[in-house]
Amino acid sequence: MDVKGKRILVCGLARSGLAAARLLAQSGACVTAYDAKDEGSLTGDFDALRALGCRLVFGGDPLELEAGMDLIVISPGIPWKAPLVQAALSNDIEVIGELELGARLTRGRLVAITGTNGKTTTTTLTGEFFRSTGKTTHVVGNIGYPITETAGISRPDDVTVAEVSSYQCESVSTFHPDVAACLNITEDHLARHGTMEEYVRMKRRIFLQQTPRDVAVFNYDDETCRRMAEGLRAHVAWFSRKTRVPYGAYAEDGVVYLALEQTHAVCRCDEIRIPGSHNLENALAAVAIAGALGVPCENMREVLSTFPGVEHRIETVRELDGVTWINDSKGTNVDSTLKAIDTMTRPTVLILGGSDKKVSFDKLAEAVAGSGLIRHCVLIGDTAGQIRAALEKAGYTDFEMAGYDFDACLARCRSLAVPGGCVLLSPACASFDMFRDYEDRGRIFKKKVLALT
Repeated sequence: MDVKGKRILVCGLARSGLAAARLLAQSGACVTAYDAKDEGSLTGDFDALRALGCRLVFGGDPLELEAGMDLIVISPGIPWKAPLVQAALSNDIEVIGELELGARLTRGRLVAITGTNGKTTTTTLTGEFFRSTGKTTHVVGNIGYPITETAGISRPDDVTVAEVSSYQCESVSTFHPDVAACLNITEDHLARHGTMEEYVRMKRRIFLQQTPRDVAVFNYDDETCRRMAEGLRAHVAWFSRKTRVPYGAYAEDGVVYLALEQTHAVCRCDEIRIPGSHNLENALAAVAIAGALGVPCENMREVLSTFPGVEHRIETVRELDGVTWINDSKGTNVDSTLKAIDTMTRPTVLILGGSDKKVSFDKLAEAVAGSGLIRHCVLIGDTAGQIRAALEKAGYTDFEMAGYDFDACLARCRSLAVPGGCVLLSPACASFDMFRDYEDRGRIFKKKVLALT
């Protein structure tokens, strides 16, 4: 993709938009960068963009900026149905997302990983597999490090492993990974996509440009994933913790196997450092992905035995007065929190609530009521009332409302927790009602917990 001299509008100046504008300017494009917010409310080195020749516009109507543009690059937060996107398309101006832009300018092998849960862990673990072979590896995407940060420095021998969200999938067109994977599908992001059918359709878009030389990896234990694999041109590989699959990775009799042209034992399941059945699935997915691109089993065995997991995912913060505080701020949907609950082995106080994704909390409430280990719930944020109603419907009454006061929430958790027990932050919701994002929520939680005396 040659952008030199092209007039390009970048809309949205959070991390991905900033990186996209910087990459385009460094590649010789004439860049106008826009955000609806005022400059003072945003974080970023805008002076560096100006020094690169970017024109920066804050506030006002973005439709006024579209005239004469050759290309518009949108951030994941801008839906495809947005007026600025539809107006551009009606005027025959190409619109792409930052992921599409980065992929067009990236050199080397490209791996894309999507799904409802487990993306960050699987993406990070897969990156470690490739790094263990000496490959220069870029771990990017929805994981918090935009692909446009590394596209300009990537080389033909590099590997880029991208975590891909459904929001990013809306704005891809030529996106073509050598290996793409879908880990699982459960209800999420319906406030954006409207229906589960549309959500699944968005996820499936990462496979549509693949050819028979490429590999598409799916969770055989997930019925929706099995349906998604139908009709693709790519060679399909599977992973399963329940069933021996003909091609891919599976667990059997406590051993992880990689089955491609030949079948090889990778490691024992109990050698995998990160705990939980969901992390076994993540490990199997990573094995199938990396195995398809030739990473040796002995490298994967070494990484699996030492990989500690990722920040904000069932992350132990500290023990205080016999109580273990656990940060699972990455639990941004019901299914993710259910997995966190399954890992608990001690009496637990659970923090739930956040911004609304328009999903049901009934399944979560039933799990809380039936767990025996979730002794109390403290509810926060926009969805506190919805979660309360679901808990009451399930016959669970050991909850308290903390509103939007995070300090009061933590104080109440401390008073409810018992020695030998846990306090678990796994909200089952997005974070935008009280925090900048789930990382901000997790880091504030850790900071406040570490400050307790």
